[in-house]
Amino acid sequence: MKIAFQMDPIEHVSIDGDSSFRLAEEAQSRGHELFYYAPDKLAYQEGRVTARGHDFTVQRIQGDHVHLGQEREIDLAEMDVVWLRQDPPFDMNYITTTHILDRIHPETLVVNDPFWVRNYPEKLLVLDFPDLTPPTTIARDLDTIKAFKAKHKDVILKPLYGNGGAGVFRLDANDRNLTSLHELFTGFSREPLIVQKFLPDVSNGDKRVILVDGEPVGAINRVPAKGETRSNMHVGGRPEKIGLSDRDLEICARIGPLLKEKGQVFVGIDVIGDYLTEINVTSPTGIQELERFDGINIAEKIWQAIEGRRA
Repeated sequence: MKIAFQMDPIEHVSIDGDSSFRLAEEAQSRGHELFYYAPDKLAYQEGRVTARGHDFTVQRIQGDHVHLGQEREIDLAEMDVVWLRQDPPFDMNYITTTHILDRIHPETLVVNDPFWVRNYPEKLLVLDFPDLTPPTTIARDLDTIKAFKAKHKDVILKPLYGNGGAGVFRLDANDRNLTSLHELFTGFSREPLIVQKFLPDVSNGDKRVILVDGEPVGAINRVPAKGETRSNMHVGGRPEKIGLSDRDLEICARIGPLLKEKGQVFVGIDVIGDYLTEINVTSPTGIQELERFDGINIAEKIWQAIEGRRA
């Protein structure tokens, strides 16, 4: 098949941790032809969806891990699969790319389905499953957020459309910074904030469970660094081997059919203790760590699901 990757600069990825690199590596081993372009090279031109980018090959040598061909423009309708893999922020630039890619999907299979990526951002889809999630409020209004904190005492405050642990704050019962943080966030963004009850179980780790076409295939545990609340690997969280608990399987059984129905082939959910906190559909990570810990080739399973959909 002809495969296009819409992603951040491929020259700068970590070959030992980046999921997009592993997906490209597996696709290459299966005989697929690869094309790479950056999101700002995507265009709609008089009825055609085009991208300027490069044919490429990959190899597992850091610093020499990608070989790019000459830049050329392609019609994305001629691709079999387009991967929507750029990292958030989930802003209007990101959303616009999903609108443009809607024009070629599903004749060209866009993974994950851009319509539902747009309508299921990480911290909002969980609202469909309130019994699985910790107490949550989404608001821009300071009084509403203050009332939630007064009720639950110890809370996590974060940007609604952030990623990688950026801008995540724990505010315990004695904290006096809520008003200042609200001023900070609302000073540069018009978006709401999300506030959730703090889960002490995070000290034992924030579990990333990988689902392929709605089915759980494994998990890694991300343990916060000493003195940190955040467990994201971007900010020093330590990945550890861990299995799937009965509660993990219960959560996946609830959300999996919806993810499969809506074309979310590769999804990573976050579970702290018994609670689902996020459903990551924009650019999930974790498949290389899981492969190292459990020997499960998640990239192979993902491509098998895609090849099945194309067939």
